[in-house]
Amino acid sequence: MDKSKSFDMDAYVARITSGPCFICEILAGNPDYPHHIIYQDEDAIVFLNAYPALYGYTLVAPCAHREQVTGDFTLPEYLRLQAVIYRVAEAVRRVVPAERVYLLSLGSQQGNSHVHWHVAPLPPGVPFHEQQLEALRVEDRILDLSEAEMAALAAQIRAAMDQLEG
Repeated sequence: MDKSKSFDMDAYVARITSGPCFICEILAGNPDYPHHIIYQDEDAIVFLNAYPALYGYTLVAPCAHREQVTGDFTLPEYLRLQAVIYRVAEAVRRVVPAERVYLLSLGSQQGNSHVHWHVAPLPPGVPFHEQQLEALRVEDRILDLSEAEMAALAAQIRAAMDQLEG
C-alpha cells in the first residue's frame, strides 16, 4: 500500500507522556480512545494500531495494567498471553501478505507503560535496508486507511483468529 499521511510525532509523544494509559482507556470504553478491537477475553485485548506504519499492524495487551514484559506475570499468565500473540500473528499472516511478521514488546515507563506486543507484518519485497526497525518508523508518515478499511481489516483478522481457535 502506498497510501500514507503525515504523522505528528511531537503531539503523539506529548499525549502518551502526559495522558492516561491508552490501553486502560480503550478497555474502559472511553470514546476519546477509539480503536478497532479484533479480540478480547478476560486476559487479553487485541486491536489494530491506530498509527500503522505497516498494513495489518496489530497490538496485543493484557487486560490488567501490567508494566513489566515478564516480571509482572506468573509463568502461566505469560504463556496464556503468548498463546494469544501466536494466534494473532498467525491470523495476520493469513490475512496480510508478509515476508516476515515482527513481534516486539515496546513501551516505556515514561509513556505507553502498559505492556503490549506489536505484531507487525513486513510486506514482501521491502529492500533489506528498509526492513526491521526501519519499517516501523512513524516519525513522518503513517498509512492513511479509512475507518471502513480498518474495520474490514479488523474483521478479516478476527475471522482468521476464529479459524485458528480449534
